[in-house]
Amino acid sequence: MFDPEAPPELAVSRWFNTTDPLTLAGLKGKVVVLTAFQMLCPDCVEHGLPQVRRLRQNFSPEEVAIVGLHTVFEHHKAMTVDALEAFLHEYRWPFPVGVDTADGEGMPKTMAAYEMQGTPTLLLFDREGRLRRHYFGRPNDIMLAAEIMAMAIEDKGAPREQAAGIEKKLARVLANPEHGHQHDHEHGEDCGCGHDHGHDGHDHHHHHPPGNAR
Repeated sequence: MFDPEAPPELAVSRWFNTTDPLTLAGLKGKVVVLTAFQMLCPDCVEHGLPQVRRLRQNFSPEEVAIVGLHTVFEHHKAMTVDALEAFLHEYRWPFPVGVDTADGEGMPKTMAAYEMQGTPTLLLFDREGRLRRHYFGRPNDIMLAAEIMAMAIEDKGAPREQAAGIEKKLARVLANPEHGHQHDHEHGEDCGCGHDHGHDGHDHHHHHPPGNAR
C-alpha cells in the first residue's frame, strides 16, 4: 500500500541543471514541487512546465525546491536523453530535471512507484518529506500557490497536528479546495497527519483526458 507519510525515493538515471544529484531525503526542510512531464506532451509544454517556471520565479529556492522529472512511457525512440538535453537548452527551464529510470518499455520506475496516471503530474511534498498533493493535469495557479504557502509556513519538524490545523484553515479560505489524487495509508481518520484518507478508485493506466494531458 502506498504510504504518503514515507513516499519512495526518486529513481533517476541522470540529472540536468544541477551539479549534484537530488534526493527527497536531501531536500527535507524545504517544500518540494515536482512536475513529471514528457517533452512531447502538449499539455506539459504549454501548461505544466510554464506553471512551475512561474513558481520558480516567485518562491525562494531556499524554501521551495522546484524539480522536473522526465518520465517517458511512450515514444521512447523520440524522447531520448540527448533530445531532452536539447529541449532543456532551447526552452531554458530554470530548475533541475531528472530522467525517470526506465524499466523496459513499460512505466518508468518513479512513475510506477507513485502510481501516476500520465503527464503532466504534479507532486507536493512538505518540509518533512510527506506527500501532500498528487495532481494529474492542470492544478489552478492560485490554489497551487496557496497550498505551497500553507506548507511553507509550517514549522520544520512540526507535528502532524500543526499540518492538519493549517490544512483546515486553507480549506475554509479556498472557494473550491481541490485535493488532487488521494492515497489510502495506515493512519485512521483522526490521525492528524493533514492528509485526506479516501481514494478515488481510479486506475493507473495512461488514459488521456480532455485538455491534452498525456
